[in-house]
Amino acid sequence: MREAQKMMQDPAFQAQMKKMTQNPQFQQHMKKTQDVLKDPKKVKEMEEKMKVSLEEGNKKLEEVEKKRAELKDKTEGEDADKKEEGDDKKEAAAAKAEEEDEIPDIPSLNIN
Repeated sequence: MREAQKMMQDPAFQAQMKKMTQNPQFQQHMKKTQDVLKDPKKVKEMEEKMKVSLEEGNKKLEEVEKKRAELKDKTEGEDADKKEEGDDKKEAAAAKAEEEDEIPDIPSLNIN
């Protein structure tokens, strides 16, 4: 939280935000968003889309957690057999690479 406050007080960040908010496309999008929020049917539709997206994202996160747990169990079994420092470094690098590769792409929400 402190970092966010620090960032928002940065003059460069403030200038960037001012430039972005003055962009006609940004203003048009904000107006569309306000109009959508005034219509209860569209709000409900947006909520449903968001719920579906959240459910999909949560399922993907659960799958990743299961894979991480399996990987952890597998590497713990191998660690009992091998206690050499070189192997530990290789396994740590492999685990890091696995984590980077196993993180799913979360689709962006299109609220149009």
